[in-house]
Amino acid sequence: MLVLLLIVSAGSLFAESEMQGVASWYGGKFHGRLTSNGETFDTNELTAAHKSIPFGTMVKVTNVDNGRWVMVRINDRGPFVEGRIIDLSRAAAETLCMLDTGVARVTLEIISFATEQELFAIQVGAYGLERNAQRAQEKLEAAGFAITLERSTAGVVRVLIRGIAAGDLPGMRQRLETAGFTQYLVKKERTDAPQLSRNAGASAAAAVSAP
Repeated sequence: MLVLLLIVSAGSLFAESEMQGVASWYGGKFHGRLTSNGETFDTNELTAAHKSIPFGTMVKVTNVDNGRWVMVRINDRGPFVEGRIIDLSRAAAETLCMLDTGVARVTLEIISFATEQELFAIQVGAYGLERNAQRAQEKLEAAGFAITLERSTAGVVRVLIRGIAAGDLPGMRQRLETAGFTQYLVKKERTDAPQLSRNAGASAAAAVSAP
């Protein structure tokens, strides 16, 4: 049962480049496998993979070429192909009429965070040389982590795992240490106070739409 949806300013958490770009879809051999949040992937459900948006978040995905949109729930990590921002289930891709092309230009809109408002980030390292940060990023992504590089005004590049719910922290720490990363910093995410959407009820009732 959906409760009142809370709209949060996406700009406070995610860069503009993470909210518009190219979508792809996946299914086939991945159907029935475990997703990154421990669910069993069902390509017939309206779900998606994103590199950093918290699990359980409801996201409106709009195909900018035909105006069709679909509401999906984030339950996996990816895509790890350069230039792509979200990986949709087959059902979601079919709604957007992108099965044949395989990819589509889309925009993303955060509708609600299903996790608690208190989210965390793990800073795995901070590097003065960007190439060292990129090496850490490559190693972590090879181990299945979704990584964000954050550049400070002082030129330091921080390697972060973002959007982690409090309940997911113990498992994330264990995975990090198994991958050989035993020194890290856990900190709260910077978030804005959520505001109630005037048309939240209508958004909850409509999962998909076409022009």
